[in-house]
Amino acid sequence: MFKNSWKRYNHLLILGYYGVIGLLYQTFNQFIEPKYYVYSILDDYVPFLKIFIIPYLFWYIYIGIALIYFGLTSKEDFIKLTLFMFGGMTICFFIYFVWPNGQNLRPLVSDQDLFSKMILNIYSKDRPTNVAPSMHVLDSIAVHVAVMESEKLKNYKWLQRASLISAILISLSTVMIKQHSVVDGFFAVILSYILYKVIYKNQSQSKQSFNKKVLSTSRAK
Repeated sequence: MFKNSWKRYNHLLILGYYGVIGLLYQTFNQFIEPKYYVYSILDDYVPFLKIFIIPYLFWYIYIGIALIYFGLTSKEDFIKLTLFMFGGMTICFFIYFVWPNGQNLRPLVSDQDLFSKMILNIYSKDRPTNVAPSMHVLDSIAVHVAVMESEKLKNYKWLQRASLISAILISLSTVMIKQHSVVDGFFAVILSYILYKVIYKNQSQSKQSFNKKVLSTSRAK
């Protein structure tokens, strides 16, 4: 029984890499000082909306549910999702190292309402450094792509729509609470597109090519 369970779920060991991600985050957050400040004129037109702290924090639930679901139901989908997320975040840390960046967009928050306190708590723990590309945006795209590409979920249109709305709101929240510049999200979209092409499209094309070869071989016989 244990042997069968191990074969079925040993891919969950990949989650151990989260420890590496956490260590890198803490190290970079503490020691990396920005030399370049990210800014776009579009940032001046983005309002500061405290209520967007809700989708910002929902990010943790969104990716957590996705990792658990795919980890328990589809080894292939889980591996692709973690390659997208962990590979993308590792690339982000490399970018932060060679191009130490930050932002000066945070407003002075003096109100004492719940949303303000939640934002101040985030501000106190997460310095305005290592912002481009945005990992919040990157991971949100990764989860939504996994949902859209999953064979198990292809008939659940309501779930796909809910995932899309969640990913959009989370991405918007990064600029609405002034954690990120519009530029950070733009860089995350570019990186996500590259990862999508490598992880999903290239593998799909390889499968199609392999199936055609098998089919042509069987016909020849």
